Amino acid sequence: MEQVPKGIDVPAGTDDVRVEQLDAAIWRITVDRPAKRNALSIAVRDAMSDVLDALAPRPDLKVVIVTGAPPVFSAGFDLDEFAAAEADPALADRLWTSSNRWHAALRNFPLPLIAQVNGPALAGGFDLATMCDLRICSASATFGRPEVTFAAPIYSIVRDLLGGAVARELAFTDRRLDATEAHRLGLVSAVVPDADLAEAAVAWAHQVAIAPADGLRHSKALAVAGAKYATDADLAW
Repeated sequence: MEQVPKGIDVPAGTDDVRVEQLDAAIWRITVDRPAKRNALSIAVRDAMSDVLDALAPRPDLKVVIVTGAPPVFSAGFDLDEFAAAEADPALADRLWTSSNRWHAALRNFPLPLIAQVNGPALAGGFDLATMCDLRICSASATFGRPEVTFAAPIYSIVRDLLGGAVARELAFTDRRLDATEAHRLGLVSAVVPDADLAEAAVAWAHQVAIAPADGLRHSKALAVAGAKYATDADLAW
């Protein structure tokens, strides 16, 4: 891991969010709450947003890998905070402000994001994976929307990636996709053995980093604009 170069400061991360520079053009963000199945708390979302906002203008950056501490990518938002927010309007405001900022930071990030999906990607964890531009997953990865039992999941992201038929199925059911089916549907670009995932994600990042940064920024801007056009909104539930 290289030291952060001078110029644009990047937050060092927190106890729950690790930030690494793998080389001049590639960074990695890791959600590190394995005891909580990498639940995406307010603090985690805010730390990720801070890092992404700081990385976005760096002229040397080309791609960012996003992953979770094994054995889970992320089980979604921290439901303990939702329960607490029911009796605390101030916490509820913080929760949704944090959520909106986090979604925007990911959806509008100006360079490619690669999800290194090392296990279950559920609910908000599913959203995290699908808001990235590429997904490389381990053979043990699974994808699902368990929040359908108590809330409406985000529809537009999956519609943009896979079309309306699959998006409706996943919005209406808690059916899980294993790695093989996710690859067949085109949700993930590659499935590799669990032990090879980190190396494979970095290899994909190096493939992306071959392109010039201005070209990647142009292509990403087109992708973001196309996704907004296809879904009639920046982010539609």
